[in-house]
Amino acid sequence: MKNAKTTRRGFLRTAAGGAGVVLGGPLVASAGLGDSLAIEQPRHGAILNRRHGEQIEGGLKIRVSGKAPLADQVTVNGTPAVRSGTRFTASLVLREQEAEIVAASRGHFGCQEHRVRVIWDKNSFPRYRFSIDDNSFFLRDVAQKKYPSLFDCFYLKILKTLNTKYGARFVLNIYYTTEDGFELPQFPDRYKGEWRDNAGWLKLAFHAYADKPDRPYQYAPASQLMADMAKVEEQIVRFAGQETLTPPTVIHWGMLQPAALKPLYEHGVRVLSGGFWNRNGVWDINYFLDAERSEYVARHDGLMDFDSGIVFSVGDIVCNNTPVEKVVPTLEPLSKDPNTAEIMDLFTHEQYFWPFYKRHVPDHGERLEAAIRWCTEHGYKPVFFHEGLMGAPT
Repeated sequence: MKNAKTTRRGFLRTAAGGAGVVLGGPLVASAGLGDSLAIEQPRHGAILNRRHGEQIEGGLKIRVSGKAPLADQVTVNGTPAVRSGTRFTASLVLREQEAEIVAASRGHFGCQEHRVRVIWDKNSFPRYRFSIDDNSFFLRDVAQKKYPSLFDCFYLKILKTLNTKYGARFVLNIYYTTEDGFELPQFPDRYKGEWRDNAGWLKLAFHAYADKPDRPYQYAPASQLMADMAKVEEQIVRFAGQETLTPPTVIHWGMLQPAALKPLYEHGVRVLSGGFWNRNGVWDINYFLDAERSEYVARHDGLMDFDSGIVFSVGDIVCNNTPVEKVVPTLEPLSKDPNTAEIMDLFTHEQYFWPFYKRHVPDHGERLEAAIRWCTEHGYKPVFFHEGLMGAPT
């Protein structure tokens, strides 16, 4: 008999007659074992809310399903599962925020186990967040024009109007420098009190050192990313106060080395949002997640990466790319799918507001309002992703 071996992804392979345990992925059976045991729903890292089961006193009742060898007896967390061919199903009540689900099978070829961990979003409610990338022009504008108020800048005035009208909250992801040489140390601290007064709805976060080059952290060491973040955050605290600073949820271009995830978590990052686009079979703007997880994130509100502690989220709409008349048709279908209905991840880019920008969008503000109005009318509340579990209390 061969000794058990751990594969690259941490799956445990066993020979016939042995017992195997795997966390976070299907057990790969040796020749002769027949079909391997696998929990297919929910998947490892799933974030489950009231839409994924039945709320009962003190818990969430969910359905667990998967596959197992035809004649095996299967239990889920110790309770016998219902079998139908190679399929199994079972009911399970989640009572803690983080739960482990254990499927075990016993048959003629021995025993197998498959373990997954899931998150119960027990205090979940319909919510949206609004993140705006690539911010630098408004900082330069305010610094150069020396406005009496931050909100004399037309861009910030638009955001303030949306906050006043709908209670909207925004995170502005900023650069350290612009291409014409403006840098954050040039931004005055005379508005510090105004930043603090509005910190309940308006936050600043690191995005990158500069707009160019593209994909600055895709292959950069984690130390470079963290050093650039420290420079930006030092300036945010200087001119806007600690209250305005928030951990980033979008790193420029949504690509970074996996080794950077743990340092980001230790720095306070809890959610990373991206595009999770599949282009000709290649996933991109996905923080280098593997294809299986990227496909999942693209169709769900979130996925926990237990190795780092970070939740990955997909942007539901990019307003600068979405005409006003297409905003509702973009968001409406998401509200019909329990996997995408609870959280709306709204997103756009600052530069499209400015008339001097070559791809200026004259009705950009109207697009933002259309998205926020739809969310408000459908019961979604504004949140910040760094608070609690994607904006919900824990």
